[in-house]
Amino acid sequence: MGCWKQEESNTWIFPTLILCLYGFFYMMKPSEPFLTPYLTGPDKNLTVDEVTNHIFPVWTYSYLALLFPVFLITDYVRYKPVLLLQGVSFIVTWLLLLFAHGVAAMQAVEFFYGMATATEVAYYAYIYSVVSTDHYQRVTSYCRSITLVAATVAAVLGQLLVSLADVSYFHLNAITSVSLAFLCSFFLPMPQKSMFFHRKDVSETLPGPDKGVPTVGADRPSSCQEDEGSVSADRGPAPEQQAGNAEPQNRVLSVLVQLSKDLRDCYSSRKLLYWSLWWALATAGFNQVLNYIQVLWDFRAPSHSSAVYNGAVEAIATFLSSVTSFVVQYMKINWDLFGELALGIFSAIDAGSLLLMHFTTNIWACYAGYLIFKACYMLLITIATFQIAVNLSMERYALMFGFNNFVALVIQTILTVVVVDSRGLKLDIVTQFLIYGSYFAVIAGIFLIRSICLLVSSKCK
Repeated sequence: MGCWKQEESNTWIFPTLILCLYGFFYMMKPSEPFLTPYLTGPDKNLTVDEVTNHIFPVWTYSYLALLFPVFLITDYVRYKPVLLLQGVSFIVTWLLLLFAHGVAAMQAVEFFYGMATATEVAYYAYIYSVVSTDHYQRVTSYCRSITLVAATVAAVLGQLLVSLADVSYFHLNAITSVSLAFLCSFFLPMPQKSMFFHRKDVSETLPGPDKGVPTVGADRPSSCQEDEGSVSADRGPAPEQQAGNAEPQNRVLSVLVQLSKDLRDCYSSRKLLYWSLWWALATAGFNQVLNYIQVLWDFRAPSHSSAVYNGAVEAIATFLSSVTSFVVQYMKINWDLFGELALGIFSAIDAGSLLLMHFTTNIWACYAGYLIFKACYMLLITIATFQIAVNLSMERYALMFGFNNFVALVIQTILTVVVVDSRGLKLDIVTQFLIYGSYFAVIAGIFLIRSICLLVSSKCK
């Protein structure tokens, strides 16, 4: 009996190892920091205008269109098939990027990359379906850390190959391990449950006080509490139990109703609402900057006549991001009181770094601004993630994060249509960063005003 329990407790090791290998291989793309020089260079011979206004926006649109249906399908088919789909999407993206030519072909690249990005939800949700709650924190740390390590190694490798070995951008794109990631996904065990459609029972999915999910203090919002005496009354039976032998469409409907109820309950908490508001607004701006930063770098220091250090900058930015994310656990701060002040201050720093990139003509100043911008965002998103997670059960944790990202994508799509797209204002890349800097300044203003009001009201009590 003891041996059986020992074997059961070790079942988390194999899927975690395979998933970490999968994450490492799909993030090992040394060419990614050099995408814009590759597209505008002799290999693809596209103009900056075509890349900025006609090709890159497709990623945003496809990501938005696919995110919600993929979220539901991922849970319904229990993760592994969607990981296989992600592997196929990466391979198709890679092949098109190497051998296809023209604007339409590169738009197809962005579409399949949008599909690969949308299916990323399966990577982070899979592990929770095959390990016990005792190991959630550990395996989450492993999976997130390995992707940061892979991104850093890939960026350094790409920079070394370009700067020291004079490898062409075409051959740099040929160096990828996405096919190995696809092969790894076949070895993942098929989960027997999922968070919504295939739940075993309520007790397995809700965290208890002795589980590995963060617990909550007395200030936990009552709308998101699930104490032992009210679990069944608050949540009702699991969607699968409700549906029984009903038709699949009825099961989908019952899940959607439960999801909408969970969202309504959680967003009724003012604390969660404001953290989520910052999450959505800042993530929209962050993704927009990441999507177009290489275009700005290429404008400040054209790749056909200047040395390109995009890989080194991305490696340093990723390293700084991991450091700032790591130090959050040692910050002993009353986030209920000073959290929004931190959001306002660091959002203001982000705004300043983006405005620096707009006004300066020096590429090194642009690089420095980007490093500051990414490090500050990663610091804040880590804090926001923790503040939201400690107030939610695992189902609501995944649902709320997914919905926040969906809202962020909606905002990002609006920014893309208005600022970038040829059917909108079609602003040049320098003016775009003036808009993004102003956008973060507005975010900073919102939360600085909110924090001042909170501090004043706390002193008056």
